[in-house]
Amino acid sequence: MAGSVALRREAKIASIIEAAWELAREHGIGGLSLHALAREVGMRQPSLYEYFASKHALFDALFAAGNRQLLERLDATTFPHEPRAALKRGLAVFVEFALEDSARSELLFQRHIPGFEPTRESYGLAEEALDRLVELMHDAGVNEQGDVDCLVAVTAGLIDAQMSNDPGGDRWTRHLDRLVDLLVDDATTKRRRSR
Repeated sequence: MAGSVALRREAKIASIIEAAWELAREHGIGGLSLHALAREVGMRQPSLYEYFASKHALFDALFAAGNRQLLERLDATTFPHEPRAALKRGLAVFVEFALEDSARSELLFQRHIPGFEPTRESYGLAEEALDRLVELMHDAGVNEQGDVDCLVAVTAGLIDAQMSNDPGGDRWTRHLDRLVDLLVDDATTKRRRSR
């Protein structure tokens, strides 16, 4: 009996999270209203607090769910054996994931919600996703933290430019492989010179 109650609660939480994503896609992550969410899932707003202690707790659940989706996407990706090609594939997956849902991207990668900080557990999922990409960078010869930071910043910049200026297109993101080559070449050449 207790197991079925827990399963029903998990199912309800999942349905609330899905409804929250739908509203965030419609109104933006900052425009997500608990009142509208309660109406969407057929309950009164105070009843939401049985599942999420606060709006920030809901954002934390969304943050965790989004990062789990990213990890699942990375898990489902077949990577080439050649390290640089694998890095390009990993970053392309990240870019595709970010561009397919602007509300999720804003919460996970831009974090515009005033006062919201993900919990350690939720942030750990984000770190795991980034660690997987950093491992691909290391395999491709990018080991210095500054070089890793440059690859992350360039990728994030391409995503932002694409979302802001050419949504649904590829004006900026089509340059990802070229920029990866430039940065990896720079990092590995610099390392060879310092030997």
